[in-house]
Amino acid sequence: MIPISDDNPVRIYPYVNWGLIGLCVAMFLWELTLGSHGMDRAGVYLGFTPSDLRYPKSAASHAIGLPPAATILTSMFLHGGFLHIAGNMLYLWIFGNNIEEAMGHIKYLLFYLLSGIGAAIGFFLMEPASDMPMIGASGAISGVLAAYVLLYPRAKVTVIIPLGIIFYPLAISAIWVVGAWFIMQLASAALSDPTQPGVAWWAHVGGFLTGLVLTPVFKSRDVPLFGRPRGPWS
Repeated sequence: MIPISDDNPVRIYPYVNWGLIGLCVAMFLWELTLGSHGMDRAGVYLGFTPSDLRYPKSAASHAIGLPPAATILTSMFLHGGFLHIAGNMLYLWIFGNNIEEAMGHIKYLLFYLLSGIGAAIGFFLMEPASDMPMIGASGAISGVLAAYVLLYPRAKVTVIIPLGIIFYPLAISAIWVVGAWFIMQLASAALSDPTQPGVAWWAHVGGFLTGLVLTPVFKSRDVPLFGRPRGPWS
Protein backbone atom coordinates (compact mmCIF):
# COMPACT_ATOMS: atom_id res chain seq x y z
CA MET A 1 0.00 0.00 0.00
CA ILE A 2 1.82 3.10 -1.28
CA PRO A 3 0.34 6.58 -0.64
CA ILE A 4 0.51 8.93 -3.62
CA SER A 5 -1.68 11.91 -2.60
CA ASP A 6 -4.25 13.25 -0.14
CA ASP A 7 -7.33 15.44 -0.41
CA ASN A 8 -6.20 17.90 2.26
CA PRO A 9 -5.26 21.21 0.57
CA VAL A 10 -3.07 23.85 2.21
CA ARG A 11 -3.24 27.64 2.03
CA ILE A 12 0.40 28.39 2.74
CA TYR A 13 3.70 27.90 1.01
CA PRO A 14 5.32 25.06 2.99
CA TYR A 15 8.81 26.54 2.79
CA VAL A 16 10.18 24.40 5.61
CA ASN A 17 8.85 21.15 4.16
CA TRP A 18 10.29 22.02 0.75
CA GLY A 19 13.57 22.94 2.42
CA LEU A 20 13.76 19.63 4.28
CA ILE A 21 13.10 17.72 1.07
CA GLY A 22 15.66 19.84 -0.77
CA LEU A 23 18.31 19.30 1.92
CA CYS A 24 17.78 15.53 1.93
CA VAL A 25 18.03 15.40 -1.87
CA ALA A 26 21.13 17.61 -1.87
CA MET A 27 22.80 15.40 0.72
CA PHE A 28 21.94 12.30 -1.28
CA LEU A 29 23.43 13.82 -4.43
CA TRP A 30 26.58 14.54 -2.41
CA GLU A 31 26.62 10.93 -1.24
CA LEU A 32 26.45 9.75 -4.85
CA THR A 33 29.62 11.69 -5.66
CA LEU A 34 31.45 9.59 -3.06
CA GLY A 35 30.86 6.27 -4.82
CA SER A 36 29.50 3.16 -3.12
CA HIS A 37 32.46 2.79 -0.76
CA GLY A 38 32.32 6.47 0.15
CA MET A 39 28.59 6.28 0.82
CA ASP A 40 29.19 3.43 3.25
CA ARG A 41 31.89 5.45 5.03
CA ALA A 42 29.60 8.49 5.21
CA GLY A 43 27.00 6.32 6.91
CA VAL A 44 29.56 5.10 9.44
CA TYR A 45 30.83 8.60 10.26
CA LEU A 46 27.56 10.55 10.05
CA GLY A 47 24.96 7.89 10.89
CA PHE A 48 23.68 7.32 14.41
CA THR A 49 25.12 4.20 16.07
CA PRO A 50 23.59 3.35 19.48
CA SER A 51 26.73 1.73 20.86
CA ASP A 52 28.64 4.97 20.24
CA LEU A 53 26.58 6.68 22.95
CA ARG A 54 27.61 3.98 25.40
CA TYR A 55 31.26 4.05 24.37
CA PRO A 56 31.78 7.54 22.93
CA LYS A 57 35.58 7.39 22.95
CA SER A 58 35.54 4.68 20.29
CA ALA A 59 32.92 6.36 18.08
CA ALA A 60 33.78 6.52 14.38
CA SER A 61 32.45 10.08 14.17
CA HIS A 62 35.48 11.31 16.12
CA ALA A 63 37.51 10.74 12.95
CA ILE A 64 35.82 13.81 11.43
CA GLY A 65 35.63 15.79 14.67
CA LEU A 66 31.95 15.08 15.34
CA PRO A 67 30.71 14.05 18.80
CA PRO A 68 28.52 10.91 18.74
CA ALA A 69 25.41 12.76 19.94
CA ALA A 70 25.61 15.09 16.93
CA THR A 71 25.12 12.14 14.59
CA ILE A 72 21.50 12.03 15.75
CA LEU A 73 20.99 15.14 13.61
CA THR A 74 23.31 14.34 10.71
CA SER A 75 21.80 10.87 10.30
CA MET A 76 18.39 12.39 9.50
CA PHE A 77 19.59 13.79 6.19
CA LEU A 78 21.44 10.77 4.77
CA HIS A 79 19.92 7.93 2.75
CA GLY A 80 21.21 4.59 1.60
CA GLY A 81 19.80 4.38 -1.92
CA PHE A 82 17.29 5.67 -4.45
CA LEU A 83 14.33 3.69 -3.09
CA HIS A 84 15.17 4.78 0.45
CA ILE A 85 15.12 8.50 -0.31
CA ALA A 86 12.26 8.27 -2.83
CA GLY A 87 9.97 6.58 -0.30
CA ASN A 88 10.81 8.98 2.49
CA MET A 89 10.46 12.10 0.36
CA LEU A 90 7.13 10.88 -1.04
CA TYR A 91 5.73 10.55 2.49
CA LEU A 92 7.14 13.94 3.49
CA TRP A 93 5.74 15.60 0.36
CA ILE A 94 2.23 14.22 0.94
CA PHE A 95 1.88 14.68 4.70
CA GLY A 96 4.38 17.33 5.76
CA ASN A 97 2.76 20.40 4.18
CA ASN A 98 -0.44 19.99 6.20
CA ILE A 99 1.50 19.68 9.44
CA GLU A 100 3.56 22.76 8.64
CA GLU A 101 0.33 24.69 8.09
CA ALA A 102 -1.16 23.33 11.33
CA MET A 103 1.92 24.29 13.40
CA GLY A 104 3.52 27.22 11.61
CA HIS A 105 6.90 27.22 9.92
CA ILE A 106 9.26 27.48 12.90
CA LYS A 107 7.34 25.12 15.18
CA TYR A 108 7.08 22.58 12.37
CA LEU A 109 10.85 22.58 11.89
CA LEU A 110 11.39 22.11 15.61
CA PHE A 111 8.74 19.38 15.72
CA TYR A 112 10.39 17.56 12.81
CA LEU A 113 13.84 17.65 14.42
CA LEU A 114 12.51 16.59 17.83
CA SER A 115 10.66 13.68 16.22
CA GLY A 116 13.93 12.60 14.62
CA ILE A 117 15.69 12.87 17.97
CA GLY A 118 12.89 10.85 19.59
CA ALA A 119 13.34 8.21 16.89
CA ALA A 120 17.06 7.92 17.66
CA ILE A 121 16.36 7.69 21.39
CA GLY A 122 13.79 4.97 20.77
CA PHE A 123 16.31 3.04 18.69
CA PHE A 124 18.93 3.46 21.41
CA LEU A 125 16.60 2.35 24.23
CA MET A 126 15.52 -0.81 22.40
CA GLU A 127 18.88 -1.72 20.86
CA PRO A 128 21.58 -0.01 22.96
CA ALA A 129 24.33 -2.45 21.97
CA SER A 130 23.72 -2.15 18.23
CA ASP A 131 26.79 -1.17 16.22
CA MET A 132 24.77 -0.70 13.02
CA PRO A 133 24.61 2.96 11.90
CA MET A 134 21.12 4.34 11.35
CA ILE A 135 20.52 6.83 8.55
CA GLY A 136 17.42 8.31 6.96
CA ALA A 137 14.56 10.71 7.55
CA SER A 138 12.12 7.92 8.41
CA GLY A 139 12.13 8.56 12.16
CA ALA A 140 11.31 12.26 11.80
CA ILE A 141 8.69 11.51 9.13
CA SER A 142 7.11 8.99 11.51
CA GLY A 143 6.44 11.93 13.83
CA VAL A 144 4.82 13.78 10.94
CA LEU A 145 2.55 10.80 10.30
CA ALA A 146 1.55 10.77 13.97
CA ALA A 147 0.65 14.45 13.77
CA TYR A 148 -1.35 13.88 10.59
CA VAL A 149 -3.44 11.07 12.08
CA LEU A 150 -4.12 13.13 15.21
CA LEU A 151 -5.14 16.25 13.29
CA TYR A 152 -6.71 14.84 10.11
CA PRO A 153 -7.77 11.23 10.73
CA ARG A 154 -10.64 11.47 8.23
CA ALA A 155 -8.63 12.97 5.38
CA LYS A 156 -8.69 10.75 2.32
CA VAL A 157 -5.33 9.39 1.23
CA THR A 158 -5.05 7.82 -2.21
CA VAL A 159 -2.92 4.70 -2.09
CA ILE A 160 -1.73 2.28 -4.73
CA ILE A 161 -2.46 -1.37 -3.98
CA PRO A 162 -0.53 -3.85 -6.13
CA LEU A 163 -2.74 -6.69 -7.41
CA GLY A 164 -0.38 -8.85 -9.42
CA ILE A 165 0.75 -6.71 -12.34
CA ILE A 166 -2.09 -4.22 -11.79
CA PHE A 167 -1.68 -1.23 -9.47
CA TYR A 168 -5.10 -0.32 -8.10
CA PRO A 169 -5.68 3.21 -6.70
CA LEU A 170 -7.94 3.48 -3.66
CA ALA A 171 -8.90 6.41 -1.40
CA ILE A 172 -8.76 5.47 2.30
CA SER A 173 -9.10 7.51 5.48
CA ALA A 174 -5.77 8.55 6.93
CA ILE A 175 -6.45 6.76 10.22
CA TRP A 176 -6.50 3.41 8.38
CA VAL A 177 -3.47 4.17 6.23
CA VAL A 178 -1.33 5.39 9.11
CA GLY A 179 -2.77 2.80 11.52
CA ALA A 180 -1.82 -0.06 9.20
CA TRP A 181 1.61 1.49 8.71
CA PHE A 182 2.22 1.72 12.47
CA ILE A 183 1.09 -1.84 13.14
CA MET A 184 3.55 -3.00 10.48
CA GLN A 185 6.35 -1.02 12.17
CA LEU A 186 5.59 -2.60 15.55
CA ALA A 187 5.43 -6.10 14.13
CA SER A 188 8.61 -5.65 12.13
CA ALA A 189 10.42 -4.19 15.15
CA ALA A 190 9.39 -7.11 17.35
CA LEU A 191 10.63 -9.62 14.78
CA SER A 192 13.84 -7.82 13.77
CA ASP A 193 17.33 -9.09 14.59
CA PRO A 194 19.40 -6.21 16.05
CA THR A 195 22.65 -7.93 15.09
CA GLN A 196 21.82 -7.81 11.38
CA PRO A 197 21.77 -4.76 9.08
CA GLY A 198 18.35 -3.62 7.94
CA VAL A 199 15.61 -1.15 8.72
CA ALA A 200 15.72 0.57 12.14
CA TRP A 201 12.11 -0.29 12.94
CA TRP A 202 12.31 0.87 16.56
CA ALA A 203 13.33 4.31 15.33
CA HIS A 204 10.06 4.50 13.39
CA VAL A 205 8.14 3.56 16.53
CA GLY A 206 10.07 6.07 18.61
CA GLY A 207 9.50 8.88 16.13
CA PHE A 208 5.79 8.10 15.90
CA LEU A 209 5.31 8.08 19.69
CA THR A 210 7.26 11.33 19.95
CA GLY A 211 4.96 12.87 17.37
CA LEU A 212 1.87 11.74 19.27
CA VAL A 213 3.14 13.42 22.44
CA LEU A 214 4.34 16.66 20.81
CA THR A 215 1.47 17.35 18.39
CA PRO A 216 -1.00 18.74 20.98
CA VAL A 217 1.75 21.08 22.19
CA PHE A 218 2.99 22.27 18.80
CA LYS A 219 -0.26 22.64 16.85
CA SER A 220 -1.83 26.07 16.52
CA ARG A 221 -4.69 26.79 18.89
CA ASP A 222 -7.22 27.09 16.09
CA VAL A 223 -6.41 23.62 14.74
CA PRO A 224 -8.48 20.98 16.56
CA LEU A 225 -7.39 17.46 17.29
CA PHE A 226 -9.28 14.83 15.27
CA GLY A 227 -10.64 17.51 12.94
CA ARG A 228 -11.99 17.30 9.43
CA PRO A 229 -9.83 18.17 6.40
CA ARG A 230 -10.76 21.42 4.74
CA GLY A 231 -12.30 21.39 1.28
CA PRO A 232 -10.81 23.45 -1.54
CA TRP A 233 -13.10 26.41 -0.86
CA SER A 234 -13.82 26.09 2.86
